[in-house]
Amino acid sequence: MTEYEAVILDVDGTIVRGEELLPGATDGVRALEAAGCSRLLFSNNPTRGADHYRELLAPHGIDVDPGTVLTSATVSAEYLAATHPDAAVYLVGGERLEAILEDAAVDVTTDPEAAAVVLGSFDKRFSFGTLWEALRALEGDVPFYGTDPDTTIPVDEGEMPGSGAILAAMEAVADREPDAILGKPSSVAAAAAMNRLDVDPRNTLVVGDRLDTDIELGNRAGMETALVLTGVTDRADLAAADADARPDHVLESLSAVDEIL
Repeated sequence: MTEYEAVILDVDGTIVRGEELLPGATDGVRALEAAGCSRLLFSNNPTRGADHYRELLAPHGIDVDPGTVLTSATVSAEYLAATHPDAAVYLVGGERLEAILEDAAVDVTTDPEAAAVVLGSFDKRFSFGTLWEALRALEGDVPFYGTDPDTTIPVDEGEMPGSGAILAAMEAVADREPDAILGKPSSVAAAAAMNRLDVDPRNTLVVGDRLDTDIELGNRAGMETALVLTGVTDRADLAAADADARPDHVLESLSAVDEIL
């Protein structure tokens, strides 16, 4: 057993890289299960819902209940449905995110003139034309949100541009920052995680590979934090980080989590 009642596990860069399981990830998950920790998977991937991670991890012997999975897409959908019911949301994002929003009864529009809310996210089809339409949608004081701040995404071949890069372009042309980021490390994301786990944040461990999302989420919410070095953050990044952005623990990989349990 352990003093931790629950663990929030990042996915990309912590358990998998792209579609491939990271070495030792299964051992780490098993150690957390053996310690009796409730588990919540939380990915900032805005193109996936909960079912994807069940299907991705099942072949590796990791059983995932979709009810214990959050993504920046599902958190964004829940938030917009609750706070902007019936508002037309202009989306800069992919088809999968659009489907997740619509499944949550969020009204998505392709007309920038009809936008009552703007949501920016990852979009492989992003272009000058997309940016121009986004500028039109952002005129006035329309609420502006982003799914996640990740400027890059770890993939099998290295990294690719993420939502944060697209949001930066939208911010530049509209001359305004998003009113809120809805995925990690926001208070919206922390509240969604705590609602799922129903435990004291002080007894919760956050494990992830990003200082500015996973570790910041935990530090802001009063949780214990552990950085794994299997994703985008290396020891040079860690040494250069501000003191308040540093994790409580540093692990070579998720397989070493038993050292702190």
